[in-house]
Order: sequence, then structure tokens, then C-alpha cells
Amino acid sequence: MRVAITGSSGLIGSALAAALEADGQEVTRLVRRAPQRPGEVRWDPHLAGGRIAPGALDRIDAVVHLSGAPVASRPWTQARKRVLRDSRIQSTAALVSAMARAERPPKVLLSGSAVGWYGNTGDREVDESAPAGTGFLADLVRDWEAAAQPARQAGVRVATLRSGIVMSRRGGMLGPLRPAFRLGLGARIGDGRQYISWISVTDHVAAVRYLLDHGEIDGPVNLTAPAPVTNAEFTAGLARAMRRPALLRVPAPLLRAGLGEASGELLGSLRVVPRRLLAAGFAFSHPDLASALTAELA
Repeated sequence: MRVAITGSSGLIGSALAAALEADGQEVTRLVRRAPQRPGEVRWDPHLAGGRIAPGALDRIDAVVHLSGAPVASRPWTQARKRVLRDSRIQSTAALVSAMARAERPPKVLLSGSAVGWYGNTGDREVDESAPAGTGFLADLVRDWEAAAQPARQAGVRVATLRSGIVMSRRGGMLGPLRPAFRLGLGARIGDGRQYISWISVTDHVAAVRYLLDHGEIDGPVNLTAPAPVTNAEFTAGLARAMRRPALLRVPAPLLRAGLGEASGELLGSLRVVPRRLLAAGFAFSHPDLASALTAELA
């Protein structure tokens, strides 16, 4: 299979590219700088059509679109919100336009998305059949997914990857938390009752590859582990895995004062289950938090 990947230098993209290449698949990396090695193709996600060289996608079987600015790295000013939207919606529209112009368009588009689609679900368990929630993130994800849909007009199968928080020793949520927990400064957020929908990077990559191979699956797919946990459970689990205490708490008002609207990412509750993956027979290597942390902290 010949697979093109955007965001190939990121946490998930780099792991996916390595896994595909290790199995002998041909990977094309769409990069925003000048190509530096074979298999790289330059593109500009802010321009119509991505300014991708003519013919670059003609031999591609599938595209995995993973680019997008980090959501929780800083407060959501109006300028930052524009960056978050443009890096997802503009880039998706540009990529879809380039795919449609290919002499032989790729058969598959796996387009990045997020569980933010569902808004704040509280204790309620939701799957892919649930409607979009409300708020900035839910609106962003709804428009992000909509930007991928025109690819269907070119006969492309489109699946949107509603990813949860990815657990990896190389970054993601564990990156900034490990040093604090190692010093015994682990803390639950707010009252700790809000749910976290997570997935190990190993399972995320495996799920993407599963979707590449299973042409009967399209539309939204939750890429989360089957067992979401509360923030308190996550904090206790990580502390236990690192053999450190976690007795502190970050008060919700303090978090809101520091991050503003973006604090909703940490204080909101998302209890999401991967109904479609489970129904299709996908087997998780790390279905529970303890096994994921053991693998990623080893």
C-alpha cells in the first residue's frame, strides 16, 4: 500500500509512518518545508489545493491527514482560535482539493478529528451515534469533519478519526506530567470526577492501520480505549505506575484563571467508547489504563 501522511513529524504521524515502513509499505510524507529526503513532498496547507506538485498523489492509495496546531498548549485568545481552526479546516480543504485533482485519486482518506465533537458529556457514555455537543471545540470538530466530506464526490472513502488523549512516553499528555509525578507533585484536576477518554499510541496506530485495511468502515470512528477513566482514577493510576504519591489538587478556579476558556479541556468530562472499532472486531493491546501506562512507562 502507498500511504501519504500529513503531520508525519508529530507524535502519531511519526509512529504510524515508522510502523508502515517497517512492514514494507511505501510512505509519502507531506511536509511544509523543502523536502530533505526521498519520499517527502512539499505542501502548503494554507493555500487552495495545498500547492502539491502535480501528480504527487496519483499513485497514492490512501491519505492519513493528521496535521493541526496543538489545542491545549496555550489560552484560547481569538487569534489562537483562528490558528486552531485554520490549521485543521483550511488544511483539510486544501488536501481534499488536491486529492480530487489527482488523475487517479486515492481510494481512502482517514482525516483527523477529535472526541471534542461530543462536548461535555458528564457521566453519560457516548459512541459515534451521538450528536455534536456545544462549545468552541465541538464547533471546531464539526467543521473540521465537514471539510473532509467533499472527497466523497471523487469516490474516496472518508473516515474521520475522533481521537482521544494519546498516551505515549514520547509526548502527548504524559510528556508534561511525568516530571511532576516523578517529583511527587502529581495532582488531580478540580474535583477529579470528569472522565478522560484516552488511547495508547500503540493502539492508535494499530487502529489507523485497521481502518486502512477495512474498506467497509467509513464515517466517524472513535479512537479511544474501551475503558475511559475519571481524572482522579487517572491521577492515581499514573502515580501508582510511577511509584510516587499524588496527594495534591489543582482547584478549578485556579485553572480557569490561568487558561481561560481552554481550561474546559481539563475540567470537561468526555466518556467516549469506541463502539465501531469493537463491533468491527478490532482488538486493543491496551484496553485498560494500567496496561497502557505499564507499556508506555517501561
